[in-house]
Amino acid sequence: MTTILYGIPNCDTVKKARAWLSERGVDYQFHDFKKSGVPADHLLIWMASAGWEKLLNRTGTTWRKLDAATQATAIDSAGAKALMQAQVSVIKRPVVEWPDGRISVGFKPELFEEHV
Repeated sequence: MTTILYGIPNCDTVKKARAWLSERGVDYQFHDFKKSGVPADHLLIWMASAGWEKLLNRTGTTWRKLDAATQATAIDSAGAKALMQAQVSVIKRPVVEWPDGRISVGFKPELFEEHV
């Protein structure tokens, strides 16, 4: 299995994660979920692994631009899933599927070190 990094190419955190992987010679595939969407089965796996609360980025620009009624739909797993499918930019980035089957959300060098 190959490392797959999911994110948006112009996101600064995704850029840092991609640079970190490249600098260490880690072979990975990049999945732009703005262009290609988020596969529904993967979203379920990410939610089961990391928890929907961690996956839903409530501090980002996209979240802050949502009206209160839309934000209020994300009160549980089902509501968060629907919102993340409709507004992929509210997913915390990057999400990485590592060859060992583990999932990580966000970028911290020490977190990535655990996987390479």
